[in-house]
Amino acid sequence: MAQGPAPRALSDTALSRLLSDGRFGTLATVKRSGHPHLATMLYHWDPETRTVRFSTLEDRLKAVHVRTDPRASVHVQGPDIWSFAVAEGEAEVSAPTTAPGDGTGRELLSMIPAESRPSPAEETAWFEEQVAERRVVIRLKATRLYGTALDISG
Repeated sequence: MAQGPAPRALSDTALSRLLSDGRFGTLATVKRSGHPHLATMLYHWDPETRTVRFSTLEDRLKAVHVRTDPRASVHVQGPDIWSFAVAEGEAEVSAPTTAPGDGTGRELLSMIPAESRPSPAEETAWFEEQVAERRVVIRLKATRLYGTALDISG
């Protein structure tokens, strides 16, 4: 039986690029039982600080889990089924946004791609919505990146 190519480890640069190009990833946090809790989420990768940021509500399980056990990972699918990147490290949860335009609110706004941000005329309403929802930012500081690609066609 013919054997196909083996998976190829991706360089740190390639992994960072894959994280930069992605928009959705699966965040894994640790439940009290020790089992993983998985949630597919929109994320923002900052290659300079090696930080993955997620917007969520203050009382969501993922935020509760991170406050209890900061170990977390995010898995991001590559451009094809054969590649992926994982960023793992410790996460923290910001304070909730409590006043329109506060620090957490500004951080939440900065995570939105420029083409999708509310217009200046819509910003106040957007900030007020974030406050009403009690939004927080989960910041996952990546201490390790890993992933592979499989060079096959089809």
